Amino acid sequence: MEIALEQKKKTSSNKLLGIAGLAWLFDAMDVGILSFVIAALQKDWGLTSQQMGWIGSVNSIGMAVGALFFGLLADRIGRKNVLIITLVLFSLASGFSALTTSLTIFLFFRFFIGMGLGGELPVASTLVSESVPDDKRGRVVVLLESFWAGGWLVAALISYFVIPAYGWRAALLISALPALYAVYLRIHLPDSSRFVTVKKEQRPSVLVSLAMLWKKEYAKRTLMMWILWFSVVFSYYGMFLWLPSVMVLKGFTLIQSFQYVLIMTLAQLPGYFTAAWFIERFGRKFVLVTYLFGTAVSAYFFGNAETLSALMTAGCFLSFFNLGAWGALYAYSPEQYPTVIRGTGTGMAASVGRIGGILGPLLVGSLLANGTSIETIFLIFGISILIGMFAVLCLGKETKNITLE
Repeated sequence: MEIALEQKKKTSSNKLLGIAGLAWLFDAMDVGILSFVIAALQKDWGLTSQQMGWIGSVNSIGMAVGALFFGLLADRIGRKNVLIITLVLFSLASGFSALTTSLTIFLFFRFFIGMGLGGELPVASTLVSESVPDDKRGRVVVLLESFWAGGWLVAALISYFVIPAYGWRAALLISALPALYAVYLRIHLPDSSRFVTVKKEQRPSVLVSLAMLWKKEYAKRTLMMWILWFSVVFSYYGMFLWLPSVMVLKGFTLIQSFQYVLIMTLAQLPGYFTAAWFIERFGRKFVLVTYLFGTAVSAYFFGNAETLSALMTAGCFLSFFNLGAWGALYAYSPEQYPTVIRGTGTGMAASVGRIGGILGPLLVGSLLANGTSIETIFLIFGISILIGMFAVLCLGKETKNITLE
């Protein structure tokens, strides 16, 4: 009887991972395609480096708003409903963005795409965290995050084969297809059992939820989470949204840059899988500190690489460590708060992080326009990562195998 029950739980967890993971993959596909579209738009529309930076930053402004708004909403109407709403929002906005003929209208739709993306990611990790056994929670959430690498791989393949032959509009139209998947989600995705058991009258108001984040028992966690999220998102979007363009600046053609970024993206997968293996053996803090340190070192060497082999090696390690750290970040975040404010706490931390995502691409565009070297730019991002690492080291509490409140 117990074996059958355990098998049923395992099947349910795997099903949830697959359903939420595919939504995660579609999100990553959109962000990944954007990095290639920026490089293509620069050639088609003759964009300046500042305008290119604004494309990534407007996306992050939307993500900041979406993470906060939909995180709060998830504690009101449920994780499942928010997951579906955000998926439809970013998919439809992505399709409309393919039809634009000016940068202003393109930026308008990128804001709504960002809202959907920013809301979906923390809510999906919260849903999965609340729905799997304690001893498997970290591994399952990291595996959920590994779908991000799959999305980037799909984005890289679409960009390599579709953009040169059919243009960037065709690539964006393909990324709009996930809207159809939302219908499947609505029918088959179960909501969090933890959320369902919380009665409506027990759910705090928006203002109370926000205030609770800074109560004595949660204030240290909240401060740590905000520093960590800001440093990670600032460096990630500053580095990875510019990767194809940086390769072009280093003297490679647009097609070559797409090829090399695709190879670097493959290194994300072992980064996720090793993080998933370590996280239940050595804990969340170990994985975050180790992988963030590896990211910082890799960023330094990538910025200073002068040969193709050095560039590719550093780029692969950058992808390996950075995305492994992302997996641990999404596993660690929902474990900081009780069920009644888990969506709010995770969403708010992600929202603060997205402010870093706004500043990162803008900083790169501004520094490049002023003649700052690639070496200096990547050094800045490496230092940012180290700040996040020390926040976890000094302020973070290990949450391995704890029972969620």
